[in-house]
Amino acid sequence: MVFESDSLIVLENKIMTCELCALANTRKNSVPGSGNNESNIMFIGEGPGHHENEKGLPFVGAAGKLLDELLQGIDLRREDVYITNIVKCRPPQNRDPKPEEIEFCNAYLERQIALIDPKVIVTLGRFSMARWFPGTRISDIHGVPKRFGSRFVVPMFHPAAALHNPKWRPLLHDDFSRLPGFIAKMNVEDEDNNGSQIVPEQLNLF
Repeated sequence: MVFESDSLIVLENKIMTCELCALANTRKNSVPGSGNNESNIMFIGEGPGHHENEKGLPFVGAAGKLLDELLQGIDLRREDVYITNIVKCRPPQNRDPKPEEIEFCNAYLERQIALIDPKVIVTLGRFSMARWFPGTRISDIHGVPKRFGSRFVVPMFHPAAALHNPKWRPLLHDDFSRLPGFIAKMNVEDEDNNGSQIVPEQLNLF
């Protein structure tokens, strides 16, 4: 059970020992997330794969290498952002996560978002995107930010999908390349609303 008083460390320990669904029976390691827990940008993927299950860390396989490349392209490292998944344990044979598995992990993700409190959430793949954009095709809205309360959510293709379908790779690079400009614009608007001045070069990501 997740409580509003849970710290990130307490939450991660709960995720690592979670037995709420059948994925606990087939995992080697659960994968809570990693990165800068004070970052203003959070990436949410779909679920751990083989390498993530082995190491207990998100995006450490081929898709992780592409994510690192995409981050480097906008002068970021994975240590600058926070990365997690919509489900915290690997679905067998890397199948799609089931609705009930997503639901069981929902409280963990809600608490992670509340604790990290990012200004921008980037969803990677259709399952994390569906949390905010149900019934929508990622090909129709990728790279387009939308405000949800105090945050913006930007849907993007999953790096693994770009590896399997090369035509999506340039689209993913293009979507990432627009992130700094969007965040800078958002920061300017926030600062204008607060009546103070921003230093654009800093982007206030972290």
